Amino acid sequence: MECCKQHPATGSGAKGGPRASHKLPTWTLFLAMCAAGIGGTFQYGYNVSVINAPTEHIHKFLNESWRERHQAALNPNMLTLLWSTVASIFSLGGLFGAHLGGSLAIRLGRKGGLLTNNSIAILAALLMGISSPTGLFELLIVGRFLIGLNTGIGLCLQPLYIGEAAPKHLRGMMTMGSSIFLTGGILTGQVVGLRELLGGEKYWPFLLSSCCFPAFFQLLALPWFPESPRYLFIDKGDEVKCTQALKRFHGPLQYQMEMEDIQRERAALGGEKPKKPWELFADRSVRWQLITVFLMPMGQQLSGINAIYFYASYVFAEAGIPPAEIPYVTLGTGACECLTALTCGLLIESMGRRRLILGGYALMTVWCVVLTCSLTYKTHPWAPYLSMASIFAFILSFGLGPGGVTNILTAELFTQSSRPAAYMIAGSMSWLSFFTVGMLFPFIVKGLKQYCFLVFLVECFLVAIFIFLVIPETKNKTFLEIKREFHKLNFGRTIPEHKGEVCERRHLSCEF
Repeated sequence: MECCKQHPATGSGAKGGPRASHKLPTWTLFLAMCAAGIGGTFQYGYNVSVINAPTEHIHKFLNESWRERHQAALNPNMLTLLWSTVASIFSLGGLFGAHLGGSLAIRLGRKGGLLTNNSIAILAALLMGISSPTGLFELLIVGRFLIGLNTGIGLCLQPLYIGEAAPKHLRGMMTMGSSIFLTGGILTGQVVGLRELLGGEKYWPFLLSSCCFPAFFQLLALPWFPESPRYLFIDKGDEVKCTQALKRFHGPLQYQMEMEDIQRERAALGGEKPKKPWELFADRSVRWQLITVFLMPMGQQLSGINAIYFYASYVFAEAGIPPAEIPYVTLGTGACECLTALTCGLLIESMGRRRLILGGYALMTVWCVVLTCSLTYKTHPWAPYLSMASIFAFILSFGLGPGGVTNILTAELFTQSSRPAAYMIAGSMSWLSFFTVGMLFPFIVKGLKQYCFLVFLVECFLVAIFIFLVIPETKNKTFLEIKREFHKLNFGRTIPEHKGEVCERRHLSCEF
């Protein structure tokens, strides 16, 4: 019977098989990652970063627009409210985008959703660009909401597209492209926002509207690459186009193994339609995977990385760096995070996901202690330099673990029918945490001062314990093998490995 056939071992534990090479099978796969990244997570990093440089200029624009419209000065409290709206509406748009991204992935495909998403970025750029000439700050607010919507969709679709196109032995490295482009966007935004470039008073509308260039680049580049092979075969049932896409991504001589894996997953799903987010909550077979995608994005956002950037300028000033030079030194933090994302991409297939993210949170816990001590004893001459070292060490630890691996786990813990809904849930938790940090962080710092890092210390420690107890290593495993790893947590016992994936699905159905 088909149910009782023993499938050949394909995971990392397969013995006697050839070792998977970490070389890219084709340049098409690498270039597709770049084309998806420049209009995906790059937009998020870039638009989070560029809003910091023109803060004073936007305040002046809000005051002048209000005075011309109402013939009266803008109340300071109203100014604070308007500026908070401009800054925080971005995260609200991202939350809506996270919900919309999963639906676009199902209806238009991963690649089709990314291409459609660029129209939102271009409209946002147009509105933000004309807000200053027209004197309508409402256009600025709407533009920030739309670019948030764009980045929310991109954060969902880009890792989904690349994670499904990459072979299993390179899935971590390729999905790390999301973090590499995100940190690259942050660094690019810091550079372009310098006062010598577009950070001056005359050019801030061009700075905010420059988000159209990544969108145009993706519209030109991405159509040359195939759609996700898993989407083509499992969701659309088009085996011919799936085979053509696999040949382009993996090469005409190396695509067969991935095709067999996709066929097994399709058989195991038995024609199951893509699930809605609320359907995952009733599915016992993904209970602990769902808990993981709830906690990991929250842990990433609440880890203290925002506090580190908040204190960076203060620490640099205490170390004797002139105020005019601090923006250039701050570029070092962006470059540091970008470098660690690249390093994580090189290490993830050799060290594995679990070791990197567990080590990252453990090191961040240590650096929270060191930074709290150095800020407490800041009167000593050595304290500012220890604080500077701790800041860069914390950023390195974040980039090597939580900053890079979190998105990969969301792609790997779910099978095809559950993955878009899982990204919607993970994206929603990430954006809600991002918004919560933005609202509560100033009060935490004001109340606890340097001792705020003790709160982040506890959070990092608890997340590290959760990872140690719950999350298995997913390196070089198929999606069905990873699902089997979670079966003991979800149902209290494991499935014998000699049973095929079709048997696994029938067994899980009996459990219900």
